[in-house]
Amino acid sequence: MTDLEKYENVFLSLFDVTREDLSTLTYLRGRWDSLQHVDMITMLEETFDISINSTDVVLFNSFEKGKKILRGYGVEV
Repeated sequence: MTDLEKYENVFLSLFDVTREDLSTLTYLRGRWDSLQHVDMITMLEETFDISINSTDVVLFNSFEKGKKILRGYGVEV
């Protein structure tokens, strides 16, 4: 499984969305609230064996922005 597939699967398991909806998914719009945000960060850290710093946690506000942030941790999404 590729890093992109793993990344997508984290979102698909937490949010009630389809794969087609992922690119437009944003924080605090509809299905993504603060509790899910914490769960998502935790799952991403466990999935990719990384530790996301607090600045990046705050900046991680969309599916697409998350890809850019994770690239900074060596994740190939």
